[in-house]
Amino acid sequence: MAEALSSADYERLAEERLEPGPWAYLAGGSSDEWTLRENRAAFARWTFRPRVLCDVSDISTATTVLGTAVELPVVVAPVAYQQLYHPDGECATARAAAAAGVAMAVSTFSTRSHEEIAAAAPGIVQWCQLYVFQDRGVTREHLADAADAGCSAVVLTVDTPRLAQRERDLRVGFEIPSDLPLPYARAAIGTEAQNPADQFALLDASVSWRDLEWIAGEGRLPVVLKGIVTAEDAELAVEHGAAAIVVSNHGGRQLDGVPATLDALPEVVEAVAGRVEVYLDGGIRRGADVAKALALGARAVLAGRAPVFGLAAAGEDGVRHVLELLRDELALALCLLGCTSPDELTRAHVQRSAS
Repeated sequence: MAEALSSADYERLAEERLEPGPWAYLAGGSSDEWTLRENRAAFARWTFRPRVLCDVSDISTATTVLGTAVELPVVVAPVAYQQLYHPDGECATARAAAAAGVAMAVSTFSTRSHEEIAAAAPGIVQWCQLYVFQDRGVTREHLADAADAGCSAVVLTVDTPRLAQRERDLRVGFEIPSDLPLPYARAAIGTEAQNPADQFALLDASVSWRDLEWIAGEGRLPVVLKGIVTAEDAELAVEHGAAAIVVSNHGGRQLDGVPATLDALPEVVEAVAGRVEVYLDGGIRRGADVAKALALGARAVLAGRAPVFGLAAAGEDGVRHVLELLRDELALALCLLGCTSPDELTRAHVQRSAS
């Protein structure tokens, strides 16, 4: 879209085109939304330390995640209910991700099955985001379907034993339509129209560290833990066999008052000490944000809202353009920092401002 020059432009277009309920769910946070705002504010607190007179005539944004080659250190984060944002839902997002050469994590509350997504976007690097329902049989079927469809990892979200108070949703009376296809959730939640809190109340709050082995075995895939913000939990994740960690506060949508993920990242990276890959989500809007996360030790980032802003505004083309913007902005940041690839970014390229 010619008028969109940044993900912020797509955010504005998405808000204009969406009904209040889906917009509240996509854009909002929990309680006072302090952590939601902090996720973005943290990127302003960390500033660059560029190096000059480096040969930056040949720039690449390519890297690997979990050993898989990708064109950009960005994974499309799991976002639920994507048919609410465009009729093609996750299939449109996946086609854009495949075109951009990036991985995509698919929500348990996806409106398309892993098989449908794989068929719509041949070659997509697809991860299965997992919530564990109280009915473990539903979760077993989900994991089996993910493995059969070629998913290469399970992203276990660990910060949602129950849904936080999301007041934007409540104020507008947001409900999930009863006819919205939810292939991995309908068997557990039934067919009545519900708000997200009703649906998430059916998740299993007893899931603990001992379940990691069960999930890894059942899914036959490496497990990425999403929702870690402390060194203590990072250590436990490594001890219990996690393949990677996502430093995440659920986009400011769970416990309000936890730190911005960019501020929490160094602590987790230090605790992990290179034993597993570390990713970051929360507030990614620019390629410069990606560069700061990588400089602080992340292998890659997960971006959820920004691609879905593109989806809501312009379908597959919008998602593709958002990913292209992130790629081009990251390439420019690398060039101006004196780096030729993501692997060259180090802690020496950023500093925390005094203010």
